[in-house]
Amino acid sequence: MRIRTPPGTVRWHRAVRSLARLHHRPAPARPSRPAQLRALVAVLDEAVAAQTPADAAVAACGEPGPVSRQTARSCGRQSITLHRLRTRLQDLELTEPDLVRAQAHAARLLAYDLWMLRESLNLAFTVHREPRTEAARLRVNGLGRHADDLRRLRDGLRAEAG
Repeated sequence: MRIRTPPGTVRWHRAVRSLARLHHRPAPARPSRPAQLRALVAVLDEAVAAQTPADAAVAACGEPGPVSRQTARSCGRQSITLHRLRTRLQDLELTEPDLVRAQAHAARLLAYDLWMLRESLNLAFTVHREPRTEAARLRVNGLGRHADDLRRLRDGLRAEAG
């Protein structure tokens, strides 16, 4: 027994396939390795530049005496800046395995900087001052080694980019 198709069905299917072919666009070409490297280095350049004011804001939280509201505002601004840079870094569509690893490492380093800003603020503006908390606050003097690691990572990638 043969199943009959309603009249016009075949023409309709052909028309739909033709339209689908017209609207089909090939996938965009992946950016080349040099283009991916340049994009990564550009974001890392901004991140390294943003570390200077972030480092100063963290260090200001550890200065002796009362901490100013200006320091709190500065930490907040720097936190926003670093968060946006980390998001831009993570939004890069990298396909080269070594660049993906560098991207992930840089994101972890920026996450540490963000954590450092938050913890510095917590120590500087604690509600209950205790000698132990105050001693920890006075030891805060900047972002530390992780900032240097990010700078070295950026410098290595920049040298590779030529």
